[in-house]
Amino acid sequence: MKKIQLLFIIILTGLTTHAQQNLSLTDAISKALENNYDIVIVKENQRISEITNNWGTAGRYPYINLSLGDDNSFNINENDNFGTNRFYAGATVNWTLFDGYSVRINKQRFEEMEQLSKQNTAILVEGTIQSIVLTYFDVLLQKEKLKTYEEIMSLSEDRYSQAKDRKEFGTAVTYDVLQAQNAYLADRSGFLLQEVAYKNALRDLNYLMADEVDVRYNLTDNFEAIPIDYVIADLQNQMVENNRGLQNQYINQRLLENAVASAKSAYSPILDFRGGATGTTTRNNFSQMGESWSKSANFYGNFTLSFNLFSGGNRKRAVQIANIDKEVGLVKIDDMIHDLANSLANLYEFYEVRKELLNVANENLEAAKLNLQISQEKFDSGAINSFNFRDVQNIYLSAAQRKLEAVYNFIDTHTALLRMTGTIIQEYE
Repeated sequence: MKKIQLLFIIILTGLTTHAQQNLSLTDAISKALENNYDIVIVKENQRISEITNNWGTAGRYPYINLSLGDDNSFNINENDNFGTNRFYAGATVNWTLFDGYSVRINKQRFEEMEQLSKQNTAILVEGTIQSIVLTYFDVLLQKEKLKTYEEIMSLSEDRYSQAKDRKEFGTAVTYDVLQAQNAYLADRSGFLLQEVAYKNALRDLNYLMADEVDVRYNLTDNFEAIPIDYVIADLQNQMVENNRGLQNQYINQRLLENAVASAKSAYSPILDFRGGATGTTTRNNFSQMGESWSKSANFYGNFTLSFNLFSGGNRKRAVQIANIDKEVGLVKIDDMIHDLANSLANLYEFYEVRKELLNVANENLEAAKLNLQISQEKFDSGAINSFNFRDVQNIYLSAAQRKLEAVYNFIDTHTALLRMTGTIIQEYE
């Protein structure tokens, strides 16, 4: 009966696996960059900044207004009652011809804001790629851990079956059976908990790709770490040139310089033009004299030159504050470069250490695997007891877990290094 159930499970698992879609890391990144909720929002915000970056928004062009009207009245008096209908149409033009180059300054500010929006999009893209890479490999990590737990559980199940068989033949006692049963149940509990962790990791990946919660994928990339030798000086140059956060700070500095120019423009005169045309048609309908019509037209064009001679020192203070903000911005840039250099140095050291830990974990796992094989043979031959064999099992499980964690930790550090140097997009493009 158990064999039939096992065969049914294998067939069902094969059909489920066949129904799953294959998903490479590149495919996962593409789906996330297209569908991720935060990516969609930031791209729409970028569109807003692109629309705003316009000469009309900056104030270069005139404002033209059209108006139409119809005024009606009826007058009652002693001489002759009459009604009046007045129809009129007009157009006005308001245009600031000069305001201290503020139009050009505003346009430059809108251009910088658009660049800042694009940089924010790029920062979110980098963060999404990093999250996808780590989540994708976290799924593979949990899957590999699940295989390890399954392997250990299978050994414990065999040991439990052997203990029950030996008891039937009188070569083992109830105590041995209980020990084997406890070990098997503990390993099965670990397997079930790890299975939940694996499914949760898959759901996290689906969320980042804005996919359905219950969609199952077959991840096709290998769970492996590929060490790369870097030179710290090259990484520092890439960081200064490509780091998105630093690029944002440079844009903010240009915006501060733009604010200084805007404050200085307040000292300039303002030249405005206001013109228009109005046409009026009036109809008077007298009770005794009958109907009469009259028409008139009015055209005008006025220039106004204004200059603020004194405003209580507000303009001077505005320029001083803008210059101080600009100096503070330069200090922030130096601070960010220094902070990034320190963080990069720390991350690089961490990267080198985790590369060594990866080698150590590989050697440790090989030794633990060989020890488990030898101990299995000794346990089957009765050379060691169940307690010693259980210890060896736990050692192997721990070594296998450390090996898997070492691979994931190395990938984590490598991905962080790529993002800090601003090359993560090129790496996974």
